[in-house]
Formats: sequence, structure tokens, C-alpha cells
Amino acid sequence: MFVDQAKIYVKGGDGGNGIVSYRREKYVPLGGPAGGDGGRGGDVVFVVDGGLRTLIDFRYQRHFKAERGEHGKTKNQHGKSAPDLVVKVPPGTIVKDADTGEFLGDLVREGQRLVVARGGRGGRGNTRFATEVNKAPDMAEKGEPGEERNLLLELKVLADVGLVGFPSVGKSTLLSSVSAARPKVAAYHFTTLAPELGVVRVSDERSFVMADLPGLIEGAHEGHGLGHEFLRHVERTRVIVHVLDMAATEGRDPIRDYQIIRSELEAYDARLATRPELVAANKMDVPGAEENLSKFREAYPQHRVFPISGVTGQGVQELVYAIADTLDEVAQEEPVWEPTAPEEDVVEKKVYRYEKKEPFEILRQGNRFVVQSPELDKLVKMTNFSQYDAVVRFQRILKHKGVDDALRQRGAKEGDVIRIGDMEFDFVE
Repeated sequence: MFVDQAKIYVKGGDGGNGIVSYRREKYVPLGGPAGGDGGRGGDVVFVVDGGLRTLIDFRYQRHFKAERGEHGKTKNQHGKSAPDLVVKVPPGTIVKDADTGEFLGDLVREGQRLVVARGGRGGRGNTRFATEVNKAPDMAEKGEPGEERNLLLELKVLADVGLVGFPSVGKSTLLSSVSAARPKVAAYHFTTLAPELGVVRVSDERSFVMADLPGLIEGAHEGHGLGHEFLRHVERTRVIVHVLDMAATEGRDPIRDYQIIRSELEAYDARLATRPELVAANKMDVPGAEENLSKFREAYPQHRVFPISGVTGQGVQELVYAIADTLDEVAQEEPVWEPTAPEEDVVEKKVYRYEKKEPFEILRQGNRFVVQSPELDKLVKMTNFSQYDAVVRFQRILKHKGVDDALRQRGAKEGDVIRIGDMEFDFVE
């Protein structure tokens, strides 16, 4: 089974909680704080594995959650950070945020890594909050929640050469005759429902990867037939080989077929029209093929046309050599795709610009006021409200950020309900 799209959920590990602890020594009656910090949660990391060819594993496992960090310990011992959760993906995988459509990365090289959900930092122990005023604080932070998101994975086959053409023109037969691949061959349309890859070895020690792509029909760029499932894989190929039924065994016109294929590729992505291409005039062993071949060459005298027969092997070796030579020619040019994920050895130069943003937004719902702010939502999750000092710190932060004054301006009165994140509070003057 070939699966080239998957939707999954990923979550980085939560940070470990900091703890409240004090030094307990025999001759130190008033030992200071000694609560350690929690460990960092694990990241969810995608890693390219060249041994994978499909996204089928994600059909059976759709949730990936990294471990949380270890909680802090006494005697100022910090908790251990959790290991990263490594998820293997096939080369050619594009990763997007399923909810926002944000492009996250294009994974194409063996071993390439992409962090898709970062783990949260560990909460600070009470040692971190000691001051001259409060030398023994009775508070510690909870661990920061890890990032979570829904992802859309899309696989675009990585191949040097793509065989394109209408159904039943002989693409699968050609691939099986030049490689060890054994795609299904039958006398009905859309026998090939998923891309088949084969390694073609040329006698002069060159080799390349050829893909037998599912049959194309008119209107494919609008999603007809296999539509985009077919066309997305053509984007990766460096050379396109048009396989035409030159014998017109089903009453089609090879010239018309070629024109339709070209127009469909160009309508999907204009860059495909400029991709190096060869024409494989297949089924030359069938009567009537020579006449159609002459007509095609008259219509397209500038094209490189190779008369072949996938069944008898006629002209196949010449086609293979021509493909290898064409690949050598384009090897020095820019690649047809560019990995978007940053290279590991590239030094990033960050430019910081001040951008004033509203720290929070207040919405009124009856007698309830909802304070919306990602920063304050995180503060709520990391505050232990069972600790008096933690509650005092929380109130001080809200006042410092101007939340109290903003609520009064919006008409908040004694006893009104204030909601921040998952918590609700009574407004008290």
C-alpha cells in the first residue's frame, strides 16, 4: 500500500516541576531554600530514513507525544531533561501545520532533522525566587507545557526520471524492462495507482532512479482522475520521459496525447514545462506505429524521440543512455527543488526589531471578563495556586502588566468573574 498523505498530532514533552525544599542540616537551624529546577521536556523530531518509501506507518499511529522532564529534587538537584522523541519519515516528506497551513519544512536528505514540537522548559525551584526581602520563598513553578500541533505530511516521490503518459501506454512495462522493479502490469486503465520506483543501472557504471507515475488524464490539474496525487510527484523529477502509445492501440492520437500531457503539466506548475524531456515512442512492434511516428516527428522535429518497445526491448538501451546523458547535463544546473529546512552547518544571522504588541485583550461575556493572552495563559499553567507566595507573585505580575487597571476600565466590579486560560477568579478591589 502506498500512502502519500497523513495527518497526525504531535506534542512536545512538558517541563518537569520545580519543587519547594529547604536545607535540613543538624547545625543549621534556619537553612535556606534548596528546591531544584525541573528538567526540560523532550522535543518531537522528524528524521529522514532512506529505507522508508511511504507514510503508511502514520495510518496506524497518529499521536506522538514526547516525555516530560523529571521534577526537581532536594538539595538543589535539577531534574533530568527528557530524551527527544525521534519519528522517522521517508525522503521527500513535506511538513505543514494542518490548522494554519504554515510550511514547516521539506525533508529530502538522509539523516535530515526537523523539530516539529519543542518541549517545555522545566519549572524553577524555590531557590530561584529567593530575594533579600523573602529569603525562604514558599513557591516553585510548574513545568512549561510542550508545544502541540496538528501536522499534515505530504510525500513527493524523489526520483531522477519520471515516466508520464496516459493510462495503458506501457510505462510499467518499460520500468520493469530496465530495472528490478516489478510494477503490476495489466490490460486495463489505472493499473498503477501509486508511484513505483526502480533503480536503472547503465552498463558504464552510471545509475539513476526512475519512477513509474500513475496514468494521467485530461483535467488532472483540476483534480480529475488521480489528479494532484499524480502531479505532485512529477515536481521532484529532474527529467521527464513522455511515454506515448505510438501504435494508437485504443484509437488515440499520439500527437494529441502529448499535447494534453504537456498542457496538464504546465497548468499544474509552469516550471514543469521547462523541465528537460525525452519522448519514448512505445509499442513500435505493433503495426501502424511507424506511420504515427513519422507524423509525430514532422509535428515536433526539435524533440528527441526514441522508438522503443517495452515488450521486445527494441531501442530501450538507447533510451536509457540518452536519459543518463541528460541527467549528466542537468547535474551542473540548479536543482529542480530546494530543501526549505535550514542546513545544519549554516550560521543564522538574526535581526531583532522592536515591534509593539498588545500584551493582552479583554472580552466581556455577561458578567464574565475573558483575558486573552498566550503569555498569561502560560503563566496560569505554570503557577501552583496552592502556594501562597505563588499566588502573590501571580497577582503582582497581573498588576505590573496593567491587567487590573484594564479590567476596571472595562467596567469590572467586585465579585465579577475573570477568566484567564483555564482558570477563573473573582475580581477583588
